[in-house]
Amino acid sequence: MLEGKQGPTKQKAARLVVDLASSAGASEFVRCSHAHVSGVSVITGGHGLRRFLSDISGDSEGIVAIPTTLNSSGCDMDKIDQMGIDYPDFLKHQFEIIHAYSELGIDSILSCTPYDSGIELAEGIGSWAESNAVCFSNSYTSLITNRESGLSALATALTGWAPLWGLHIEENRRPNILVTIEADMGDTADWSVLGDWIGKQIRPEWNMPWGMMPHIVGLPENNDFEMRKALTAAAANYGCPMLWADGITGDPPSTESYEGELIFSDENLTKRYDELAPSGIVDLVVIGCPQASVGEARATAAAVRARMELGQRIPNQRLWLFTSAANYEMLDADGTVSILEEAGALVLKDTCPEVTPYNRSHYNHLLTNSLKAEHYLTSGLNRMPTSVAPISQCVAHAFDPGLVTGERPVLGTKKAKPIATNKSHQLGDANVSGKGLPSQEEWVVSGKAMVTDVPITYLGYVNRDTGVIEEPGHPLDGVSIKDTVLIYPKGSGSTVAPFVLMGLIYTGFGPKVILNRDVCPLTLPAASLLGLPYAHGFDQDPTIAINNGDEVEVVLNDGKVSLKVLSRVGED
Repeated sequence: MLEGKQGPTKQKAARLVVDLASSAGASEFVRCSHAHVSGVSVITGGHGLRRFLSDISGDSEGIVAIPTTLNSSGCDMDKIDQMGIDYPDFLKHQFEIIHAYSELGIDSILSCTPYDSGIELAEGIGSWAESNAVCFSNSYTSLITNRESGLSALATALTGWAPLWGLHIEENRRPNILVTIEADMGDTADWSVLGDWIGKQIRPEWNMPWGMMPHIVGLPENNDFEMRKALTAAAANYGCPMLWADGITGDPPSTESYEGELIFSDENLTKRYDELAPSGIVDLVVIGCPQASVGEARATAAAVRARMELGQRIPNQRLWLFTSAANYEMLDADGTVSILEEAGALVLKDTCPEVTPYNRSHYNHLLTNSLKAEHYLTSGLNRMPTSVAPISQCVAHAFDPGLVTGERPVLGTKKAKPIATNKSHQLGDANVSGKGLPSQEEWVVSGKAMVTDVPITYLGYVNRDTGVIEEPGHPLDGVSIKDTVLIYPKGSGSTVAPFVLMGLIYTGFGPKVILNRDVCPLTLPAASLLGLPYAHGFDQDPTIAINNGDEVEVVLNDGKVSLKVLSRVGED
């Protein structure tokens, strides 16, 4: 494949797999049994995705080598008029993306819940690129997968192979945070709040190379699929690839010490609900992020039916429920879809709340039961004020537009809490050594360093048109990555991140070079495929050794990278 004997598409994929293996320090490859590829919606993949798919199209040998499924798209194509999408050429671009993936031999299930979509769940080693699905599968099933990007999963799908590293190796699957539950966790939304709350407690000094992996003690034994799904989906917002929960998952391996120990109390839960409660007019209620299970849809229908029996009806289709095509079929057969539609709700398949382009002339404040939805809807991906409540309250708001009065909330009205950083100003010389990628031979880059010890979340928090970081509280909020020597620990958030970075590289708004402290499958693929200078595996932490604003030079020669300071910021 590397020699191009199986066509140019598989050659590119093989190069990426080898680059990933090098950065991970993997000594061998492993055959995968299943892949799940993300990066489908027009608003998540953007022009970077469309251009990349165009670049690899037309190769008759460029067909996936293992069973591969596709993540959710940006709309239900059968109900796009009811969704009121107002986005230039949206349907055309969406069709092009799905068609391109299908040409690669990928099964377009258009679901972000491949563990709950009607397919036979694979076992062994997988390569999945939907963060909630990664955390779910590793935590509750026998499928083992690293937290792949859309590009790394696609590379594995095309070649059939992945580097043997990270969570594939048993010794790396160990808890690093202990979380004790003292709250009453009776509602599914409580579990979503918990997953998000844990992620918000992470400290930059905690050493978690594979992401946070909590051991949770004290969750009620009386739990269901929906609760477990809500927990892993929200935790995945912060890079969690797996978790352990006593009485729910398998027993965690023993660990000598934890990076942190947390207690989640009723006070924490109540405070978070108070912060998330709607404070102004709600325009639309969205349920199903990740896509609603049959149980979640039926719970919504039960709450809806109770109000229908009082003669009430949802005005203006103010309730949207998102689910997979497989679940929609079951819900249609058992009458759940009919109940919801009779009440005035809109039931959508093939898409989910966070990847839908909402018509802002109608919708400017959403209410949901999911902290995964809230995380991305409030980000730069949609920039929509989003409130959170249990399903019963969500349904109540859908039926009664006047339940909360007052002005719609506006993002940015509250000052964001600064994200903790351990950086301090460094003086004197600095010479840091690292490694390059096998696919890159020699390069020399000099320029101003843009440095943070806080991960960068490309999807939603880096402007895909300007390259400006737009994450309130981030040390580099408001700063552009364009033409910089970009130094940061790793990427975080959505597995679609590489497509945002690729789009910026294509249009000239990307950095000159990227230096990652940690192994980063969310950043490396874009650099590898587009030839952007990239370095990793440093002998000292470059996010601490280099100041933001220093003038530096980075050189790759014979596989080795040297980073030196030409002048410190603030020096004459």
